[in-house]
Amino acid sequence: MKKRNICVVITARPSYSRVKTALLAIREHPELNLQLVIAASALLDRYGSVVKYIEDDGLEITRKIYTVLEGENLISMAKTTGIGISELATVFDDLKPDVVVTIADRYETISTAIAASYMNIPLAHIQGGEVTGNIDEKVRHAITKLSDLHLVTTPMAAERVIKMGENPVNVYTTGCPSIDLAAEVKANPALDFDPISKYGGVGAEIKIEPGKYLVVMQHPVTTSHEHAQEEINATLDAILELDMPTMLFWPNVDAGSDGTSRAIRIFREKHRDNKLHYFKNMKGTDFLRILSNSLCLIGNSSVGIRECSYLGVPVVNLGNRQNRRDRGPNVLDVDYNKDAIVQAVRHQMQHGPYESDYIYGNGNAGISIAEVLANAPLGIEKVLMY
Repeated sequence: MKKRNICVVITARPSYSRVKTALLAIREHPELNLQLVIAASALLDRYGSVVKYIEDDGLEITRKIYTVLEGENLISMAKTTGIGISELATVFDDLKPDVVVTIADRYETISTAIAASYMNIPLAHIQGGEVTGNIDEKVRHAITKLSDLHLVTTPMAAERVIKMGENPVNVYTTGCPSIDLAAEVKANPALDFDPISKYGGVGAEIKIEPGKYLVVMQHPVTTSHEHAQEEINATLDAILELDMPTMLFWPNVDAGSDGTSRAIRIFREKHRDNKLHYFKNMKGTDFLRILSNSLCLIGNSSVGIRECSYLGVPVVNLGNRQNRRDRGPNVLDVDYNKDAIVQAVRHQMQHGPYESDYIYGNGNAGISIAEVLANAPLGIEKVLMY
């Protein structure tokens, strides 16, 4: 029996950890052949290239394609999307996949969906049906309508996909593969490495002790990218007042990321005697182990909604980037206001760890996704309306 060629496209730093266990399960499945394409910002060192981590995990990269246009603004995002469509169409024509897999809601992700759809290649979408209240939600729902197989993370997400008119037999509630990594960390949560020694970074030589530090991960919001600098400034001012050892991770490559990055650099130069250390990227399980041992995560990353809910990490979620996304009780929502952030972080530190919430799965999503990709019917009969 011929193996199905499963072409998974990774286009951004977070997407690899979000799909790593599925990649490993696809590689090991006797009826599947993994084709791994790395593209866009996932290849760029200044945003935290994931190539080294992929290779360290023993996965073979089939193709690399460079598509990111400089600018970090709305025009560069739109043009990068177009470049991605063109380059991925060539890759798909060469690899002849039986299924293309795309992840989540970024603008590079829709390039994958459009190229595969116009080439009549069945498209599987991981993390469809979720809502966030910004441009990412529009992109996610557009990808849903282009997709043939829907590998969703929660029952609520499955319900939304079906309400959009998708055939229920095409919708599979697999859970989120990133929870598989969180389950691995939860089973062995010890912080058994020094982040600065292992990953370098820049900033203060802080002492990282379990339960005695904060983590910041804040991205620009594309629908209000012009406010990115003032938003991160509010967070940085709050961190300064809290005066605790803090690890801050660099933002994604989105419109407004130049404003976020500029504010971080200015702050770093003005406050050299503070307690912040800055990182670009690190291995997914190491990052989750850092979160698991932290007092609180501050920012607007979906890791606070997904993995932190499973790990029980207190989160102060800022602004509307994660608006309306299904979440657990560990998340406290506040606006970009220094005093509100300080008050919320102090509340979360006083509360301490939360009970685990299994809203995004229980740790077996990767295997479930591989089984769907191996056994789901493909072809036009699969996508007909019910």
